[in-house]
Amino acid sequence: MSEDLIVVQNLIYEIRGQKVMLDFDLARLYQVTTGALNQAVKRNMERFPADFMFQLTGEEVLNMMSQIVISSKRKTSAPPFAFTEQGVAMLASVLKSPIAVAASISIMRAFVQVRQYLLTTASMSSELKELRAKVDLLAMQQEEKKREPQRKIGFQQNNED
Repeated sequence: MSEDLIVVQNLIYEIRGQKVMLDFDLARLYQVTTGALNQAVKRNMERFPADFMFQLTGEEVLNMMSQIVISSKRKTSAPPFAFTEQGVAMLASVLKSPIAVAASISIMRAFVQVRQYLLTTASMSSELKELRAKVDLLAMQQEEKKREPQRKIGFQQNNED
Protein backbone atom coordinates (compact mmCIF):
# COMPACT_ATOMS: atom_id res chain seq x y z
CA MET A 1 0.00 0.00 0.00
CA SER A 2 1.43 3.34 -0.98
CA GLU A 3 2.25 6.01 1.58
CA ASP A 4 -0.19 8.44 -0.10
CA LEU A 5 -3.01 5.95 0.33
CA ILE A 6 -2.25 5.57 4.04
CA VAL A 7 -2.21 9.36 4.47
CA VAL A 8 -5.59 9.65 2.74
CA GLN A 9 -7.06 6.82 4.85
CA ASN A 10 -6.10 8.78 7.97
CA LEU A 11 -8.25 11.66 6.72
CA ILE A 12 -11.43 9.57 6.53
CA TYR A 13 -13.59 10.04 9.61
CA GLU A 14 -16.88 8.61 10.79
CA ILE A 15 -19.48 11.29 11.41
CA ARG A 16 -23.21 10.62 11.69
CA GLY A 17 -22.50 6.98 10.96
CA GLN A 18 -20.91 7.77 7.59
CA LYS A 19 -17.34 7.69 6.36
CA VAL A 20 -16.50 11.25 5.30
CA MET A 21 -13.67 13.61 4.50
CA LEU A 22 -13.63 17.24 5.61
CA ASP A 23 -13.47 20.17 3.21
CA PHE A 24 -10.12 21.52 4.43
CA ASP A 25 -8.43 18.11 4.08
CA LEU A 26 -9.85 17.70 0.59
CA ALA A 27 -8.73 21.22 -0.35
CA ARG A 28 -5.19 20.36 0.75
CA LEU A 29 -5.23 17.13 -1.30
CA TYR A 30 -6.64 18.95 -4.34
CA GLN A 31 -4.10 21.74 -3.80
CA VAL A 32 -6.72 24.50 -3.68
CA THR A 33 -7.87 26.72 -0.85
CA THR A 34 -10.80 25.60 1.27
CA GLY A 35 -12.62 28.71 0.10
CA ALA A 36 -12.07 27.82 -3.56
CA LEU A 37 -13.29 24.27 -2.97
CA ASN A 38 -16.40 25.42 -1.14
CA GLN A 39 -17.07 28.10 -3.78
CA ALA A 40 -16.94 25.45 -6.53
CA VAL A 41 -19.39 23.34 -4.53
CA LYS A 42 -21.76 26.31 -3.99
CA ARG A 43 -21.74 27.02 -7.74
CA ASN A 44 -22.78 23.39 -8.31
CA MET A 45 -25.09 22.68 -5.34
CA GLU A 46 -27.42 20.57 -7.50
CA ARG A 47 -24.60 18.00 -7.68
CA PHE A 48 -24.30 17.73 -3.89
CA PRO A 49 -27.47 16.38 -2.27
CA ALA A 50 -27.57 15.79 1.49
CA ASP A 51 -26.26 12.23 1.17
CA PHE A 52 -23.15 13.54 -0.66
CA MET A 53 -22.29 16.46 1.65
CA PHE A 54 -23.38 18.06 4.91
CA GLN A 55 -22.13 20.78 7.21
CA LEU A 56 -20.96 19.82 10.68
CA THR A 57 -22.86 21.09 13.71
CA GLY A 58 -21.16 23.11 16.43
CA GLU A 59 -21.16 20.05 18.69
CA GLU A 60 -19.55 17.91 15.99
CA VAL A 61 -16.88 20.57 15.48
CA LEU A 62 -16.12 20.63 19.21
CA ASN A 63 -15.90 16.85 19.24
CA MET A 64 -13.51 16.87 16.28
CA MET A 65 -11.45 19.64 17.90
CA SER A 66 -11.12 17.58 21.07
CA GLN A 67 -9.69 14.79 18.93
CA ILE A 68 -7.23 17.28 17.32
CA VAL A 69 -8.82 16.56 13.93
CA ILE A 70 -9.80 20.18 13.45
CA SER A 71 -7.08 22.64 14.34
CA SER A 72 -7.98 25.65 16.41
CA LYS A 73 -5.89 27.63 13.91
CA ARG A 74 -8.60 27.43 11.23
CA LYS A 75 -9.11 30.86 9.72
CA THR A 76 -12.87 30.55 9.37
CA SER A 77 -15.51 30.24 12.03
CA ALA A 78 -17.93 28.45 9.70
CA PRO A 79 -18.18 24.74 10.45
CA PRO A 80 -16.51 22.57 7.82
CA PHE A 81 -18.39 20.54 5.25
CA ALA A 82 -18.15 16.77 5.32
CA PHE A 83 -18.17 14.89 2.02
CA THR A 84 -19.22 11.26 1.71
CA GLU A 85 -17.54 8.97 -0.78
CA GLN A 86 -20.09 9.98 -3.42
CA GLY A 87 -19.53 13.65 -2.63
CA VAL A 88 -15.79 13.24 -3.04
CA ALA A 89 -16.35 11.57 -6.40
CA MET A 90 -18.60 14.47 -7.43
CA LEU A 91 -15.87 16.95 -6.45
CA ALA A 92 -13.70 15.46 -9.18
CA SER A 93 -16.26 16.58 -11.76
CA VAL A 94 -16.41 20.08 -10.26
CA LEU A 95 -12.64 20.53 -9.81
CA LYS A 96 -11.34 19.46 -13.20
CA SER A 97 -7.62 20.08 -12.82
CA PRO A 98 -5.19 17.19 -13.35
CA ILE A 99 -4.26 17.43 -9.66
CA ALA A 100 -7.94 17.09 -8.68
CA VAL A 101 -8.35 14.03 -10.89
CA ALA A 102 -5.24 12.35 -9.46
CA ALA A 103 -6.29 13.22 -5.90
CA SER A 104 -9.79 11.84 -6.53
CA ILE A 105 -8.36 8.54 -7.72
CA SER A 106 -6.24 8.24 -4.56
CA ILE A 107 -9.19 9.18 -2.37
CA MET A 108 -11.50 6.64 -4.02
CA ARG A 109 -8.85 3.95 -3.50
CA ALA A 110 -8.58 4.92 0.15
CA PHE A 111 -12.35 4.67 0.64
CA VAL A 112 -12.27 1.19 -0.94
CA GLN A 113 -9.40 0.14 1.35
CA VAL A 114 -11.24 1.41 4.43
CA ARG A 115 -14.40 -0.45 3.36
CA GLN A 116 -12.42 -3.68 2.77
CA TYR A 117 -10.73 -3.33 6.14
CA LEU A 118 -14.07 -2.86 7.88
CA LEU A 119 -15.56 -5.88 6.11
CA THR A 120 -12.54 -8.02 7.00
CA THR A 121 -12.65 -6.84 10.61
CA ALA A 122 -16.38 -7.56 10.89
CA SER A 123 -15.89 -11.02 9.40
CA MET A 124 -13.00 -11.79 11.73
CA SER A 125 -15.00 -10.52 14.70
CA SER A 126 -17.88 -12.82 13.80
CA GLU A 127 -15.53 -15.80 13.42
CA LEU A 128 -13.89 -14.96 16.75
CA LYS A 129 -17.31 -14.89 18.48
CA GLU A 130 -18.12 -18.32 17.02
CA LEU A 131 -14.78 -19.69 18.17
CA ARG A 132 -15.26 -18.27 21.67
CA ALA A 133 -18.72 -19.87 21.87
CA LYS A 134 -17.23 -23.26 20.92
CA VAL A 135 -14.43 -22.93 23.48
CA ASP A 136 -16.95 -21.92 26.17
CA LEU A 137 -19.12 -24.92 25.32
CA LEU A 138 -16.14 -27.28 25.54
CA ALA A 139 -15.14 -25.76 28.87
CA MET A 140 -18.67 -26.23 30.21
CA GLN A 141 -18.71 -29.85 29.07
CA GLN A 142 -15.38 -30.50 30.77
CA GLU A 143 -16.62 -28.85 33.96
CA GLU A 144 -19.73 -31.03 33.94
CA LYS A 145 -17.59 -34.16 33.55
CA LYS A 146 -15.54 -33.14 36.58
CA ARG A 147 -18.72 -32.82 38.68
CA GLU A 148 -20.04 -36.30 37.79
CA PRO A 149 -19.25 -38.92 40.43
CA GLN A 150 -16.57 -41.16 39.08
CA ARG A 151 -16.83 -44.90 39.35
CA LYS A 152 -13.95 -46.53 41.06
CA ILE A 153 -11.89 -48.77 38.91
CA GLY A 154 -10.53 -52.02 40.26
CA PHE A 155 -11.55 -55.13 42.14
CA GLN A 156 -14.37 -54.68 44.62
CA GLN A 157 -14.51 -57.08 47.51
CA ASN A 158 -17.85 -58.52 48.52
CA ASN A 159 -18.16 -58.49 52.35
CA GLU A 160 -21.24 -60.75 52.63
CA ASP A 161 -19.28 -63.88 53.71
